[in-house]
Amino acid sequence: MAFKKHILTLHKILGLATGIVVFIVSVTGCCWAFRTEIENQYNDYKKVTPQSQTFLTPTEVKKIAEKMFPNNTIHGSVFGKADDAIEVVFYDAEPEFYQSVFLNPYSGAIIQVDDHLSGFFAFILKGHTRVWLPKAIGEHVVGASILIFIFIIISGFILWIPKKRKNLKQRLKFDWKSTTRWKRKNFDLHTVVGFYICSLALVLAFTGSVMSYNWLKYVVYVSTGGDKVPAFIIPENTSGLANNDADVLPIDQLMVKLRKESPKAENFELHYPKTDSSSVYVEVSNSNDLFYDSDFRFFDQNTLEEIETPAIFGKYVDAKVPDKILRMNYDIHIGAIGGIVGKIIAFIISLLTASLPVTGALLWYGRHYKKSKTTTV
Repeated sequence: MAFKKHILTLHKILGLATGIVVFIVSVTGCCWAFRTEIENQYNDYKKVTPQSQTFLTPTEVKKIAEKMFPNNTIHGSVFGKADDAIEVVFYDAEPEFYQSVFLNPYSGAIIQVDDHLSGFFAFILKGHTRVWLPKAIGEHVVGASILIFIFIIISGFILWIPKKRKNLKQRLKFDWKSTTRWKRKNFDLHTVVGFYICSLALVLAFTGSVMSYNWLKYVVYVSTGGDKVPAFIIPENTSGLANNDADVLPIDQLMVKLRKESPKAENFELHYPKTDSSSVYVEVSNSNDLFYDSDFRFFDQNTLEEIETPAIFGKYVDAKVPDKILRMNYDIHIGAIGGIVGKIIAFIISLLTASLPVTGALLWYGRHYKKSKTTTV
């Protein structure tokens, strides 16, 4: 009894302290779950009419796109199928700049420019990752709150366990009558809903924490038997400095090579080397709307010789079980690992999770701010 009292005290204090953050993160998580499906309804500009001529080369794409934002950094260019526009992604951390330029892959005509830092889903993402606070502060607030929420889930389950077996039925379903008061209904909403979603809510919270904290990512990887580096590493060239004076740059031959090797790939996200000594990095997407099974490949700038990375982000066929677990983390977090059914489940769990801080706060309020009885004269 004393143990449960201490658990209840901590459960209430931590729940009240993090409730607003958990509510915001949960509601924005619901909205984010179907981002791809919603955006696909109005992104016709990403499609073009296929032509018999060849695609623009990576170098040509870079030169065209740089004219749009000459003072910003190109993160990479996404080459899709014959009817896909080429997306050139610009990203700078300070000051934050994140936009995409969509080009016709045959003519180089600019089709559309998207600002990823504005619009509905940009607003949702900022709320989900930093509750609309400055990035340096908000990310720490969210990360700490979700770590605490993991303890809240576990402590809530301990508190849910009834003292007597005969009371178990009462904790498993709503047994409301016309005389049932709102306080009892609120208690049931908090405990019954909390019990049924606690395991999946724990999964969402834990996978979110893994993305927030590198130390947790390392712990998960090592504890599952991983023996690589749980980070993203771009290896250096093996042939020395790049020769940029050649008539045809090796990077412009790379896309032809990759399309022959991976004809069924959804797209190829090519990242231009930041220095003359770094390799060319290409992310080959093998599945639509999934990230874990992508191939991360690295090539010498001069010879196009493939270079292996010591990190977990290499070719998927070479990934071991611990590598796959960590690579699946994001897809598990948003439910995409289970397709549309998985996203629906993630949506429902996030929505119900958002109700827990509300019903919990009402429980606390009802117990600490009871209406004073009026006395009759």
